[in-house]
Amino acid sequence: MQIQDTVSTRQTFFTGENGLWLPPQESTTAGAIDSLFNFILYTSTLLVVLVAAAMVYFVWKYRRKSHADRAIDVKESKWLEISWIAIPTLLVLVVFFWGFTAYVNTSIAPANAYEINVKGQKWFWTFEYPNGIQTSNEIVVPVGTPIKLEMTSQDVLHSFYVPEFRIKHDVLPNRYTYVWFEAPEQGTYQVVCTEYCGTQHSNMGALIKVVSYSEFEDWVATGGGAGQGDKSLVEYGESLYASKSCNNCHSVDGSDGTGPSWLGTWGETRQFDDGTSAVMDAEYTTESILYPGNKIVQGYLNQMPSYQGQLDSLQVNALIAYMKDINGQATPAELAAPGEEPAGGDAPEATDTGTGDPSDPQGLATE
Repeated sequence: MQIQDTVSTRQTFFTGENGLWLPPQESTTAGAIDSLFNFILYTSTLLVVLVAAAMVYFVWKYRRKSHADRAIDVKESKWLEISWIAIPTLLVLVVFFWGFTAYVNTSIAPANAYEINVKGQKWFWTFEYPNGIQTSNEIVVPVGTPIKLEMTSQDVLHSFYVPEFRIKHDVLPNRYTYVWFEAPEQGTYQVVCTEYCGTQHSNMGALIKVVSYSEFEDWVATGGGAGQGDKSLVEYGESLYASKSCNNCHSVDGSDGTGPSWLGTWGETRQFDDGTSAVMDAEYTTESILYPGNKIVQGYLNQMPSYQGQLDSLQVNALIAYMKDINGQATPAELAAPGEEPAGGDAPEATDTGTGDPSDPQGLATE
């Protein structure tokens, strides 16, 4: 089943109900974070006012009143010196232990937390559930349930930030980091990456959809709404184009991006930076999806992550069908919904998109 947004995305930094203030608290730990923030803000504001007022007072009190030379009268105050050392030190210690406690409380999840694996890569998020369900740029969780995120990066440093939950943790390659949250209300919340990770960094976002427990169980029972469903192969490919973040780098209108546009390329000969060339067909496209570093189109950098292990054969075929469709070359079978008779009675085009051997990408070819 597909989960519909129960509440519009509630990222309200500048236009929402709180105006320029903090977005609403939407997790059980957000209150503790805001309390620390407010303590630091109000204490700093008070100290700035006191120091500024003292400066103005002393400038006025000890202003030069005449041109007569006077001896400088310097008096020592032990108590004053001790106070301006002790008070700031105590404030720093309070903030340190308060902040450390809040950090530990958001890093160590309760024992009964529901665990989800998170992988960040340029420029999208992938989520994997305990039963094997995988989603891209969208995570569905039950309301009122602790959710533990085990996070790692496939390439560079990323950062997982949810403003309403007040959680922000770095996501590192070759390491695991952890954070947890519990949302007491249903809604849809924005995830943003807050570590610069390349040209499409600003587009690296995701949604957290908090739903009722019964709705979550139904979603899990139906495989997370994944799969082709009643969509044609072309329609399924179009949905994957967005959900797998292909649209971050590849346009479908002919405009240049981080990667080549998909429009006007099917069946054309592509020139590669090593001087070789190949026709853009199912074989070449499959290899480019699973092993993008094997052939780099001239004029572009090797920035595309590998989708090996993230897309199955049906999904690769769907993306190929969508590429063919935007170039006007999709077959009737690719345009027909499952169980529907293709126009003209054409049989589906078979394409072997097995995982193959990375050392022998030609093993991906259609037999």
